[in-house]
Amino acid sequence: MKKILMAIVTVLFAAPSFAQYSSGGFSLSESTLYYGLRMGPTFSTLTGDYVDLGTKVGINLGAVVGARVSESTPIFLESGLYYSMRGSKKGKTSVGLNYLEIPILIKYGVQVADEIAILPYVGPYFAYGISGKYKIENGNVVQKRGSYNYFNHWDMGFKIGCGAEYNKLYAELGYQIGVSNLAKDTPEDLKAHTSNIYFNVGVNF
Repeated sequence: MKKILMAIVTVLFAAPSFAQYSSGGFSLSESTLYYGLRMGPTFSTLTGDYVDLGTKVGINLGAVVGARVSESTPIFLESGLYYSMRGSKKGKTSVGLNYLEIPILIKYGVQVADEIAILPYVGPYFAYGISGKYKIENGNVVQKRGSYNYFNHWDMGFKIGCGAEYNKLYAELGYQIGVSNLAKDTPEDLKAHTSNIYFNVGVNF
């Protein structure tokens, strides 16, 4: 967790060097194409009846590209590629699920000051699990196995959140819920879904 916080602070101090003091990457007065970097912590769990664990802390890293799609209304379409650490944890038992994720978000821009824009958003995401470990505590023995022996690689769901930009500095708070059943080859009709709260900071160009 200390490494996550140090990385976020580094982004915050480095980002002003990219800032041109204007309305930022999200120009609400004209058509525009923007690029951005995102970084922050994730607080995830697995819902359903497949596992009964708590919250697992991870990290979210991404690069995005977006564009205004309406001349009359400040509506933006944003996508990108993220590396997202998710899963669930309780004591020495944990499930780690690390994804490559592509979201497709619709954002609506609200100019609240000369240099500040608020951007609520919603949209689907598509993710593929690339790594992860399932640690199981049996007495004093902790066994480690690959998570995808028990969980499917593919995940799909929806994200909802709100971002804010000031002089190209960007921050957002969001929630995502998976709708795909991740439970794999279970003897009963059990279900498992991802659930994740995330906070990102970054910069728009």
